[in-house]
Amino acid sequence: MPDFDFHVSAFAWVPETSRGWVKCLRPRWAFEEAGFAYRTTRLGPGEGGSDGYRAWQPFGMVPAYDDGRVRLFESGAILLRIGALSDRLRGWDDAEEATIASWVFAALNTFETHTSRLTDGLPGAVEAVSRRLEALEAALGDREWLVERFSVADIAMATVLREIGETAVLRRHAGVSAYLARCLARPAFDRALQAQFADFDDSRVA
Repeated sequence: MPDFDFHVSAFAWVPETSRGWVKCLRPRWAFEEAGFAYRTTRLGPGEGGSDGYRAWQPFGMVPAYDDGRVRLFESGAILLRIGALSDRLRGWDDAEEATIASWVFAALNTFETHTSRLTDGLPGAVEAVSRRLEALEAALGDREWLVERFSVADIAMATVLREIGETAVLRRHAGVSAYLARCLARPAFDRALQAQFADFDDSRVA
């Protein structure tokens, strides 16, 4: 693989309750799984609104990604890019690559839209999430991962499911609970999580 200069944006400060949950965790986890060294640009409060940053990430959010050849925003797109570059994370063939992409979109669209409603306590969210968990459990069957081996699809899905990891609705789905536990037990997840915590700097609070 040619040399790449992997670079993502991250927040330099967020409240304590948000630490460990910022979405730059997704590419960090993918980098750790792939064995790719990367660096971060840490944004202080208000810096995401600068014209320079919005040329990279139009909405002023994180993460944004640059590898010296491609610049991207949105964590799902970034995961797919990292996965495509990694022998450890890419699909075995074009068909599996397409399945991985489908699961990334499912995690961030079919699931995350409703898991966020659940955490906000909105009406109907429990039923909507439960239906999706039942479908995911059936799709997983007795497999460890969403495709034959661990991929960025699992990173996307696990980071979404983690947000409801302590809820009764997830605990009622033993297969999905076990799947999430397998994902979060991977050493690369812990390294990514610790790297996110290490980037926070309380001296840069607004």
